[in-house]
Amino acid sequence: MRVVAGPGWADVVAALVHAAPAGPAGNRLVTVDGFSGAGKSTRSRELAGRLGAPLLEIEDLLPGWDALDRLPGLARHGIGDPLAAGETLRWTSWDWALDRPGPERSAAPAAVVVLEGCGSGAAALAPVTALAVWVDAPAAVRERRLRARADWPGYAPHRDGWRRAEQALAAADRSRERADVELVADR
Repeated sequence: MRVVAGPGWADVVAALVHAAPAGPAGNRLVTVDGFSGAGKSTRSRELAGRLGAPLLEIEDLLPGWDALDRLPGLARHGIGDPLAAGETLRWTSWDWALDRPGPERSAAPAAVVVLEGCGSGAAALAPVTALAVWVDAPAAVRERRLRARADWPGYAPHRDGWRRAEQALAAADRSRERADVELVADR
């Protein structure tokens, strides 16, 4: 289903979340995937707020700039499987400032959990995902947004490698094609 990210979009997607089958423990994992700069973080905050759901950022699990291909398995192990079992979600965070593993994190298994970030819609998470959202925006818009971010100076040296990694993962897993909702930019 294609939804324009204009007024009322969160109500439409929230209704789809509530209509999606719950997992074995009665809860739902909603993934919000897309390329860097597409608007995933902004839209995920809006959706999580509308759902009254916790928002987890998949980048918190990512073990460095060169590990995007490992991320879906880590998210499945630490977030998807425990949520489906109704257990506490646990993962080792990544300390981006020091470029090393950070502290262990945990979250309670809420009725709905929104997982945002590149790779969250990967095939490894599909069996435990109630609704997969792909956020899209034109490449020029994504690039403009990235360069306007406060963290651009730290991200810029990794941009080309990250772009290749996120495109490879999305292509290999067909994340965009498998998404239940394609949320497109309204500007």
